[in-house]
Amino acid sequence: MKPKYKRVLLKISGESLAGDSKFGIDTPTVKKIAGEMKQVYDSGVEIAIVVGGGNFWRGRTSSNMDRATADYIGMLATCMNALALQEAFEELMIPTRVQTAIEMREVAEPYIRRKAIHHLEGGKVVIFGAGTGNPFFSTDTAAALRAAEIDADVILLAKKIDGVYSADPELDPSAVKYDELSHWDVLEKDLKVMDSTAASLCRDNSIDIQVFAIAEEGNVMKAVSGEKIGTIIT
Repeated sequence: MKPKYKRVLLKISGESLAGDSKFGIDTPTVKKIAGEMKQVYDSGVEIAIVVGGGNFWRGRTSSNMDRATADYIGMLATCMNALALQEAFEELMIPTRVQTAIEMREVAEPYIRRKAIHHLEGGKVVIFGAGTGNPFFSTDTAAALRAAEIDADVILLAKKIDGVYSADPELDPSAVKYDELSHWDVLEKDLKVMDSTAASLCRDNSIDIQVFAIAEEGNVMKAVSGEKIGTIIT
């Protein structure tokens, strides 16, 4: 398969790293994701990744805690996931750098835009941890922001479900799957594919979003090749 894009940003939810256990890091699942990315890497595509932290912590659902504090805990969770992904990638001989929006120099580089682009141009995968570094912003917004900063061709939004639906398909069997949407559709219909801040940022910067199921083998390469899978938001 010939890649359609030169530089992509993959957004992986923290929950997708937990596998069936729904909490923590499931090593076989992480290695499977790394194997999927190896195929994309070998095709010559430049890869950046933003990872969530929901397999450890979900700040917006933590009761009786200051929102900013809860969000900072979530940022630290994303850094654990980023390091786990880095380890799995480098086992497959994929050179990888982790950059974090909150400085932790002993384990990762601080986020520097020009350095991130230099790594990508030099054939390294760059994983962005700690979201935007600010509370009240989700990792979806971090993905949109980093994609705009590094001039990514598309955001690959890897989910547990196989696209965008009119409602949660697990709760509503009559939910309809969309093959194609505009950014405005996402905002107007209040679809829960990503938060409104992230969707607005993608719209304002004309960044396409490909939503697909991460669990299905070969889907990442299909998305990079421009195959019609999941839902495309343009």
